[in-house]
Amino acid sequence: MEGNLFPNRPAFPIQPTKPASHQRLKFNTSSLPLPPLLPSQQQQQQQSSHSFPLDSLLQHLLHVSHPVKSSLASSHVLPSRSQDSLSAHFRKDASGSSIAIPVIGDRAVTDGGSLDFLPLKCKLILDSILELPVSELRSFFDSAKFELLREVDLISLLKGLDMSGHSDRAVLLFEWVVLNLDACNSDRLDNQIIELMVKILGKESQHSVASKLFDVIPVRDFTLDVRAWTTILHSYSRSGKYEKAIALFDFMKLRDLSPTLVTYNVMLDVYGKKGRSWDKILGLLDEIKSLGLEFDEFTCSTVISAYGREGLLEEAKSFFNELKSNGYVPGTVTYNSLLQVYGKAGIYNEALSVLREMEENNCPPDSVTYNELVAAYVRAGFLEEGAALIGTMTSKGVMPNAVTYTTVIDAYGKAGKEDKALRFFKQMKESGCVPNVCTYNSIIGMLGKKARIEEMMEVICDMKSSGCIPNRVTWNTMLAMCGTKGMHKHVSRVFHEMKNCGFEPDRDTFNTLISAYGRCGSEINAGKMHDEMIKAGFSPCITTYNALLNALARKGDWRAAESIIADMTRKGFRPNETTHSLMLHSYSKGGNVRGIERIAEDIYDGHIYPSWMLLRTLILANFKCKSLAGMERAFQEFLKNGYRPDMVVVNSMLSIFSRNKMHERAHEMLHFIRESGLQPDLVTYNSLMDMYARSGDCWKAQDVLNGLLLGEGKPDLVSYNTVIKGFCRQGLMEEAMRTFSDMTSRGIRPCIVTYNTFVAGFSARGLFQEVDEVMSYMIQHNCRPNELTYNTIVDGYCKAKRYKDAMEFVARIREEDASYTEQALQRLVLRVRENMES
Repeated sequence: MEGNLFPNRPAFPIQPTKPASHQRLKFNTSSLPLPPLLPSQQQQQQQSSHSFPLDSLLQHLLHVSHPVKSSLASSHVLPSRSQDSLSAHFRKDASGSSIAIPVIGDRAVTDGGSLDFLPLKCKLILDSILELPVSELRSFFDSAKFELLREVDLISLLKGLDMSGHSDRAVLLFEWVVLNLDACNSDRLDNQIIELMVKILGKESQHSVASKLFDVIPVRDFTLDVRAWTTILHSYSRSGKYEKAIALFDFMKLRDLSPTLVTYNVMLDVYGKKGRSWDKILGLLDEIKSLGLEFDEFTCSTVISAYGREGLLEEAKSFFNELKSNGYVPGTVTYNSLLQVYGKAGIYNEALSVLREMEENNCPPDSVTYNELVAAYVRAGFLEEGAALIGTMTSKGVMPNAVTYTTVIDAYGKAGKEDKALRFFKQMKESGCVPNVCTYNSIIGMLGKKARIEEMMEVICDMKSSGCIPNRVTWNTMLAMCGTKGMHKHVSRVFHEMKNCGFEPDRDTFNTLISAYGRCGSEINAGKMHDEMIKAGFSPCITTYNALLNALARKGDWRAAESIIADMTRKGFRPNETTHSLMLHSYSKGGNVRGIERIAEDIYDGHIYPSWMLLRTLILANFKCKSLAGMERAFQEFLKNGYRPDMVVVNSMLSIFSRNKMHERAHEMLHFIRESGLQPDLVTYNSLMDMYARSGDCWKAQDVLNGLLLGEGKPDLVSYNTVIKGFCRQGLMEEAMRTFSDMTSRGIRPCIVTYNTFVAGFSARGLFQEVDEVMSYMIQHNCRPNELTYNTIVDGYCKAKRYKDAMEFVARIREEDASYTEQALQRLVLRVRENMES
């Protein structure tokens, strides 16, 4: 079996070949190569690499965004009902394009008769607005304040700007008017103007801008039609301001306005996204029926998506089947929503059955259908099969789009296959499919996690050359990238630059900030962001709670995590797979095996859906707690559900078998790797070497190392330490020294584990002169002994009954290591005395 890992190499030798005699190596610079890099130099490199990415990346991203500073820019974290906070939404770039409101197209009116309805004064002001750069518009508005607020036909002017293809300037003018009205001219805003601006903002999908403006305007004082109210509801929904949407819907009904089916669909979406609202959703469905309205595709798909968001897969399927039994004929949109539910859970077999049903019912699949099917495959670990669906789509006349490619690229990135993701990105462009901002965001995030900074900057430059402008998600990705311990100041700086570019935080931004600060170890800032989010009018959602749990999981604070779970449950939120996965992380980090077992029992009993991600996390949580039985049970459940494990999972299984000296099971896992078409990586080989080293087969461990050196693999420090450990345990110190020499000659610097392994090997055999040589060598090369080093030497002396030498050694420590504390010395003295008495 071992030979199968290196197909061009013979199988490992059963009997070790005796090495040729060589001159004895010693721990000194005359016989050993110098370690390749001093720790101080490593630290300098780490510091430079730690600070380098942010400056360079921000420069590139700001260059792409072209922010223009505004004198009205807000310096506050929170959007407020002030001119400063609103203006951030309307800040422009140097070319005059709006970041918050994209221009439909430069459709300047050339036919002089098309705007003939405008009064002369309106025409003159409109011409001035169109001629001026965006950055000068506020000054112009201020200079023409009397005319704009008292004389000009405002609705005609706004209509003219919209008709001329400059709805962004209409929004700027409208904002300025809103912020400059006083009691004397408050009547300038009438029902017609509000309805017009609602229409413009809805048409341009500027939901965040609309929700902010209608927070400032006393919109309930106006008489609007149902379509206008529905558009405002939709803006609140898309901006995550669910409570405001609910309050406005109740207000509409108090005014005896009759909601349309579209209005109800928006509210179903509001409650679905808000969560914990099934009584409200069912109530709305009853209202729709009582009014004699018939469900359409959007009604059905919204409810199915709401079920999926809550992890209620069976309920989603039951609702779908009930619709059909009542005579409803589902269309592509409804089928796609069900596919999305299965896709997010990684249940590819159910997703395939939905596709088959669509084809049987002559319901044509579209690109969304296949995109959800691709998502189902990759979420179940079948990346290659998901990627292969692109060919299937093309053969059926459905062209893959940016979403299709981005789904696969994102999956490869999350699986740690960045190079494959980049190759797929190249294939995407070569096929003529234009990447969108989501594609770029996925690649930037993927490269950021691996600190591949140069490539990140190349992608950002490619983004600019493609005419793709960063959006709020791009900046959220940058915030997430800074979520590393000690980088909380970088998070704050990126957040500041993000707002300077006109992107004020939305709910996703706040969730990202909570998560990023939590990963930085700054729980105080994470908590503050949670409070700021609520003050900004955004309702916490399951993602918010998961962000808080993420911060606690990294510390292993499972008690605090359990209190978060209790709070969210009290408020009606249902934990999803991410919630359960974070609790598993928290329990494993905190060493709470019983907590892991409780979640496992709920999974096996069917109370929690066994998704690919959740079972994977369960395997790794048990691995961290060294629970062999827990790992085996979880792995069997993983395979029973038809999921494909990645190399992290199989390496963990291989490692646990190796640590427990279960050679037969370890070899079964190696066979499983080969049969599954997976490629062994360095962790696989290191685990294999560890198994041989632990069992005394140090020559087999050496042969695996040699196989790596002769093949395409590149051994690391763990590889060499493992083989050195194997030789030292067998007393083959010369072979351990030769391995050490080979390691340093290849540019790998030994660590304290390496030196302690030699100290243990020499001490166990009473070779204390060699121990002294190791000590001198490691101190000379800036690796200070730790308490384990000294404990090992003292135990060696005591094992040899040389108690006096042990005490003398302890007495000399401070001469070589002035940093060693008096308390630590006393512990060593006590250790010697305890050995003498035993």
